[in-house]
Amino acid sequence: MPRSFRIVCRPEHVGLVEELLRAEGHVFAQEPFSPLARRLMEEPAPLGASAAAAFGLIYIQDRSSMLAPLLLHPPQGGTALDMCASPGSKTGLLAQLVGTSGMVLANEPNPRRLATLRQNLTALNLIQVATCGRPGQELPLPEASFTHIQLDPPCSGWGTVERNPRVLEMWPEHKLGPLVALQRELLRKAAALLAPGGRLLYSTCTTNPGENREQVRWAVEHLGLTPVPLHPLPGFDLSHALSHARPDAPSSALGEDDGCLHVHTEAGEGQGFFFAALTCSEARSAAPPASFEGGRRERSASLESAGRSHGGRGRKKDDASGTVIRPGEFRGLEGVAWEHLPPGELRDFNGRVVFLPERTLSHGLALPPSLGWRGFDLGRLTGGTLRLNPRLRLLLPEYRPGHGVNLDDARDLKKLLQGQSLDLPSGAATGLSGWAGGRVGLYWRGLPLGWATVKGGRCLWSPK
Repeated sequence: MPRSFRIVCRPEHVGLVEELLRAEGHVFAQEPFSPLARRLMEEPAPLGASAAAAFGLIYIQDRSSMLAPLLLHPPQGGTALDMCASPGSKTGLLAQLVGTSGMVLANEPNPRRLATLRQNLTALNLIQVATCGRPGQELPLPEASFTHIQLDPPCSGWGTVERNPRVLEMWPEHKLGPLVALQRELLRKAAALLAPGGRLLYSTCTTNPGENREQVRWAVEHLGLTPVPLHPLPGFDLSHALSHARPDAPSSALGEDDGCLHVHTEAGEGQGFFFAALTCSEARSAAPPASFEGGRRERSASLESAGRSHGGRGRKKDDASGTVIRPGEFRGLEGVAWEHLPPGELRDFNGRVVFLPERTLSHGLALPPSLGWRGFDLGRLTGGTLRLNPRLRLLLPEYRPGHGVNLDDARDLKKLLQGQSLDLPSGAATGLSGWAGGRVGLYWRGLPLGWATVKGGRCLWSPK
């Protein structure tokens, strides 16, 4: 089965990312269903070990897995909820679709998987995502608060049998009752959170009808949801990979085709997946998306919750929401492109600097304190110096000669990734002193990669 991946960078840098991949010998082609997706044709070394992957410039993802966010189709600048998010494959694509002017709330109840989700989002520089770790069916969010919801619930995974041959042994049909019940709980919660006229995308990686078409039919009959026709995206064999019918049709007419979109592994188009889009009537609720009572008090409590997630209660006794940071107040930040940040706030929670997207604050969604949500870690503040997360390439300015370390050979990047140090290129030391709290910009042919450290005329890289 061919491998696919997404390019994750600013639009003007896509060509450089492709150039870096080719420099390491990888051959790939554009996928027709998304300008972000590529299909790998030749892989001389594992793609996951490439420099592009190490610096978070690509994300390896099954091509059929990419369909869920694309079929949900949130608008640029929109807000979306991913109810079962880890490891972040679909969350990441959602974040790319809404862009830095939008926001995604990604929820994952399993602590270990939540940590993986956050690590992946950090590597990809998807600063527009806030995360939380609650059971999806118990999310303490106001009703009708999201126009776009992605629900990819736990399932039997029968569609992954080619990669996981034992999945049918692990999840025989007679053991699926608890999974089916959980999926319905999650669907019920998703229906409550969906704004009138909004769009819910339900997907699974199983071929079991009881987790697919029967769940759609149940949602239509019991939750007041209405199916939305889905149109296959280009690049899939429609004669085998996808089928289309009406999920609200009588049961006798549903037959083997559950009425939404299917990707079948035997077509060679990706792992098996099921997709259904649902909406709720404008007349179902006349109330606008709810906001929380308490106004400023609730905003402070919400940010206090975010602060606890970062290990602090704020530096001032009367400021439990942390301290707002104005970057100009700190030394060594002259080279940082703060203008690349989307709308939001930088706050200091006892030395941990966090970015909070504007829509997580009281004038946006006003996320409640009980959610325990978390913003994006930017770095650490020590002794008046802000040391940025070395992976935060988002805040690198465009390369200028003498301002940063700009490498030309992909083999040098490999050496850095292996823990070796490099001699600074001629003239690179100009203007490096004190840059970004002791770190300097690292580039490859002008492509922003992250923040490196310079010691004794040599360049070092560490992702921590």
